[in-house]
Amino acid sequence: MHPSTVAVTAGRPTHFPDAPLNPPITMASTYVATGDVEYGRYGNPTWTAFEQALGALEGGRTLAFPSGMAAASMIIDLVGQGSSIVAPRHAYQGCLVALGDAESRGRIKSHLVDVTDTAAVIATMKDDEDVAILWLESPTNPALELADISALAKAAHDLGIQVVVDNTFATPLRQKPLELGADIVLHSATKYIAGHSDVQMGTLTFKDEQTYAAVKSRRDLTGSTPGPFETWLALRGLRTLHVRLDRAEQNARVLAERLAEHPAVDEVRYPGFGAIVAPVLPSADAADVAVRSTTLWVHATSLGGVESMLERRRRWKTESATIPEGLIRLSVGIEDVEDLWDDLEHALNRSLKPAR
Repeated sequence: MHPSTVAVTAGRPTHFPDAPLNPPITMASTYVATGDVEYGRYGNPTWTAFEQALGALEGGRTLAFPSGMAAASMIIDLVGQGSSIVAPRHAYQGCLVALGDAESRGRIKSHLVDVTDTAAVIATMKDDEDVAILWLESPTNPALELADISALAKAAHDLGIQVVVDNTFATPLRQKPLELGADIVLHSATKYIAGHSDVQMGTLTFKDEQTYAAVKSRRDLTGSTPGPFETWLALRGLRTLHVRLDRAEQNARVLAERLAEHPAVDEVRYPGFGAIVAPVLPSADAADVAVRSTTLWVHATSLGGVESMLERRRRWKTESATIPEGLIRLSVGIEDVEDLWDDLEHALNRSLKPAR
């Protein structure tokens, strides 16, 4: 079946007379004994439906977590004491901060690399025999760089290294990391998967049963589990991922073309797919004027919702110093593209005027 059909149909209950069409919210901490679950930390039918649906889209077995950072932290927890992780120098800042925190405590060593330089990434993996995980984002956040996942995964596996790909920006509708050689796929389901800026959730999807079982056991032990209501909302959001992403991507392509022609913009970063666009303005001041001058675009730090959001990424002290000061990350939503452009064009024009 086509991915759009899978998104709508996977994880539904067995069809029998008077069965609910959609999985209900199961609010339970305790189950009757002698079954497969028995206690709320070990499973929930609402989780199961969502995990089956996303797993079917990604092509593996999925586990849900209460946030994207909970899922990312579980990956760091997988590696042994003193192991190394190779990760992008441009990536979601929460993940980079978590890696830095683990390194500062002597838990791991991290190597931050330019994922567009395939040869350099492979050399980094070869130079440190303690590397346990190659962590990739493609496209990267917020630089929108692309990694050669297939080539890097093959090289990593030749060295006995597991490969994790954060697929939050691309979603399984635009990229299937497991098919490209990854072992684990990470999502902040808060973003495009749930899609309505009202849920915090994370997921990991696994190619092999052994890693899935190990992380499932760890999730059971730590209690890093999502709420059933949040999971139900995420599944409901997943059902419309294809129509939301198609519309947002159409808008993003139009905006990327128009931004490239605007005199306030020095550079436009857009990988050719997805709904994140990053125009670069000549200075932090110009970018700050632009983000403060919109009325339709929401100045906010998240992304992937139905509404359009924007922010200057270097306003965060933890953002990489190699990200341009004037880079604005646009999370393009599903509004009418002409309304989005009118508001954005007005803001860019304001940024061209000298400060008074």
